[in-house]
Amino acid sequence: MPQSDIEIIGRMQVLIDQLNRASEAYYGGRDEIMSNYEWDALFDELARLETETGITLPGSPTQNVSSAGEENSAGTKEAHEFPALSLAKTKKIEELQAWAGERPVWLSWKLDGLTLVLTYDGGSLTRILTRGNGTVGTNITYMKDALRGFPLTVPYEGHLVVRGEATISYPDFEEINRGITDPGERYANPRNLASGTLSLDEKRLEEVRQRRVTFRAFTLVYREEELLSWGARMAWLDELGFMTVEREKTDAAGLPDAVARWTRRVESGEMDLPVDGLVLSYEDTAYAASGSVTGHHAARAGLAFKWQDESAVSVLRQIEWSCGATTITPVAIFDPVQLEGTTVTRASLVNLSEMERLGIGEPGRTEVEVIKANKIIPKVIRVPKAEGAFEIPARCPACGAPTSVEVGNSGARTLKCGYAGCPAKNLKKYERFVSRIGMDIDGLSIESLRDFVAAGFIHSFADVFRLGEHAAEIQEMEGFGQKSCENLLSAIEKSRTHTDAVHFLTALCIPQIGQDAAKRLVGAYGWPGFAEALRERVSFAQVEGIGPERSGAVYGWADDPENRKTLEELLELLEIPEEAPAAAASGSCQGLTFVITGDVHHFKNRDAFKAYVEANGGKVAGSVSKKTSFLVNNDVTSASSKNKKAAELGIPILSEDEFVQRF
Repeated sequence: MPQSDIEIIGRMQVLIDQLNRASEAYYGGRDEIMSNYEWDALFDELARLETETGITLPGSPTQNVSSAGEENSAGTKEAHEFPALSLAKTKKIEELQAWAGERPVWLSWKLDGLTLVLTYDGGSLTRILTRGNGTVGTNITYMKDALRGFPLTVPYEGHLVVRGEATISYPDFEEINRGITDPGERYANPRNLASGTLSLDEKRLEEVRQRRVTFRAFTLVYREEELLSWGARMAWLDELGFMTVEREKTDAAGLPDAVARWTRRVESGEMDLPVDGLVLSYEDTAYAASGSVTGHHAARAGLAFKWQDESAVSVLRQIEWSCGATTITPVAIFDPVQLEGTTVTRASLVNLSEMERLGIGEPGRTEVEVIKANKIIPKVIRVPKAEGAFEIPARCPACGAPTSVEVGNSGARTLKCGYAGCPAKNLKKYERFVSRIGMDIDGLSIESLRDFVAAGFIHSFADVFRLGEHAAEIQEMEGFGQKSCENLLSAIEKSRTHTDAVHFLTALCIPQIGQDAAKRLVGAYGWPGFAEALRERVSFAQVEGIGPERSGAVYGWADDPENRKTLEELLELLEIPEEAPAAAASGSCQGLTFVITGDVHHFKNRDAFKAYVEANGGKVAGSVSKKTSFLVNNDVTSASSKNKKAAELGIPILSEDEFVQRF
């Protein structure tokens, strides 16, 4: 074999190894090895070499439907009744038009999730298989009650097979990732999260349910009666109760406009679902089924369209280090470039390992090539030029504490802040501080708080009211402009001058002191009476509903020098109106304790009901006990645990109507 052929085969083997490792990470892990853009480029190179040489090496991804990520699945492996073949792909509109020819076609989303195959017999769901390698999948039927988007029973008694995609929406994905404290453990994208979720065992079905994995049918694989229209088949699945992919009927002439319209919806950020392209299907399903099968592609089953990612090269100007709950993330700041109709100036570099893989050099002497992955997320894919080396910060940008480099379970090197009191690690406290029950600062989201902390603008609660000092920098931050910055500063000023003692105490995040306890303390001492009592170390144990434990928690908090400093700073900054201690309670509910359960209709909600009772001298408890005077439940005859407990203790159960009549 000539040396050149040996070199080509060697290159093909390198490409196969790189592509398969990247697929395994993409489908089964949390750390992506390369972007879709890079993967597609390597795949296209491999396919070209295979065509030129006529050689296909074992394990080539051009011949396989990936089953990566399913080896750890809890289900058993089973053969597919109908092979789940992959679709041929193109990035050219002209090839879509040529494929359509003179026939009507349907355009639909290529959802970026995990393919599932559902089987029904006698009107009941009997099996759910993952796609696996296209021939053998994993049986996850035990998840049927935890997944969404399909009926458990259908008004059809024959044999039915439906194929579709299981996805997690971007809002759900972001909410789930926010709940994972360590950014290093967060999922890279909704596809990874869906894959990980569908690998969980029967003991973790509640976790599956909470992740809101939703199935959307994209084809009717089989039913006993013939139905030779793709559109009619999908409409029939709608009637049976399936969620189905969005679709549009068109033809070759209409494809350019249709593709452009669907593409704009992705570029505008309108799509809540992860998509990585479009799919073209023939309306005539008999014609579609008559095509040949080559490798793992059926020639007429459908054609996938993937967007040709637009890239641009820019000069790296700065590396911004953004501190999260435990990880300090590098962000590339570069000269503005136009991508997909928007101006892009920044992109996450993920971690130290990714920076080293890319070959990031010194800012000002390094060029980066950037894309918007799936037309949404800016990503550095290549470093065409690099001089010098980037500098790892020795101190946390949020708090100034020393940093350290750690290697995670995946082998990725990340930068960490070791200070437990770092404000970036305490975002939940800041979220509580600015929330409706706290300082009630409208428009200050946890995402903005995270950015301000990472930028070093916020080190304490008091710094929230000093954000105006950073107005120029905030206006330049992503998601802000002059008007939105002005609105935010206006809301902060309104909070500073229009708060009250109860909201202030609730906002401080004192352990065991929520809104109810704050009301009791302010009611007992007034304002600034409570602050004076705190300075004089008066015990709050005698206050109704406080007791020794909560009183001790207040002083445990106040004895911390940082908390005491923050409190004094806030008292200087805020305008809290004076309040006299509450007068001795009186009214129709005087001396009575109520437990309120179930829905209410006279009052706006249970909080309004509770407020009425307290305003009229009564108390509201959360559970029935010997101290309870009345249980209020509009379903007075229900077998609920509270009704049973009240009956055992001889406590009267009132409907809301009866309460209104008596009190």
